[in-house]
Amino acid sequence: MTITRTANTITTRDGTIIHFTDWGHGPAVVFSHGWPLQGDAWEDQMMFLANHGYRVIAHDRRGHGLSSKPWHGNHMNDYADDLAQLVEALDLTDVTHVGHSTGGGEVARYIGRHGTDRVKRAVLVGAVTPQMVKSDANPNGVPMSVFDGIRAGVQADRAQFFKDLSIPFYGFNREGAKDSQGARDTFWLQGMQCSVRAAYECIKQFSETDFTEDLEKMTIPTLVIHGSDDQIVPIDTTARRAVEILPQGRLVVYEGGPHGLAFTHKDRLNADLLAFLRS
Repeated sequence: MTITRTANTITTRDGTIIHFTDWGHGPAVVFSHGWPLQGDAWEDQMMFLANHGYRVIAHDRRGHGLSSKPWHGNHMNDYADDLAQLVEALDLTDVTHVGHSTGGGEVARYIGRHGTDRVKRAVLVGAVTPQMVKSDANPNGVPMSVFDGIRAGVQADRAQFFKDLSIPFYGFNREGAKDSQGARDTFWLQGMQCSVRAAYECIKQFSETDFTEDLEKMTIPTLVIHGSDDQIVPIDTTARRAVEILPQGRLVVYEGGPHGLAFTHKDRLNADLLAFLRS
């Protein structure tokens, strides 16, 4: 089966419909979102960069957002292959890939599987790379019991679980934080557009996948951005290890920053992305 496309979707070789937003003109920047969200999670960065002369593209991962919700294919390799097919269908070259959280893993696995021929640079924001779960090879990782708890929450009452998760996601449980009910509602709405099957299966992918070899293959300049107070993806387990593996990695720490930097620190993130694109 060949890849087909419309103005805002592609149909992958396995028949999955991937929805995407494509704005602006200029060098291409492709955004990969975190779990359990969708491409619109990047709206602030997309509008900013489109207004500064870039073509910005964000897709909804299979099972998420407006993309189709197949039972099959909820695996990091499939996510990466979907991204590759999107890039191919739009015939993008010299792309800057920006991935948040699970999306950072998706970007790394895409490059690990498909190379850097179409890639100019990458940005990993609050990314799950190189690996989150605690193991003999990753003794400082997050215990499996934490991810079992996430699975249990999704199964028991995912609507309430997502409402509760939005609080530490944005760091709204920290003293002095400016709470936003609107941001929390948006997180919940996007999460509920993800199928329960994809939401459940993706937990294993973002927690257990080992991206070490993928990071080693990321021979392009890579900016790693992470909040020091990320309660979802701890910085010591991920970003600080990732820059030791990346051939051209550079770490920028947002002191006190939470996981949801694209909202809470949008102005700084926008400025950092633009500076990196222009470098």
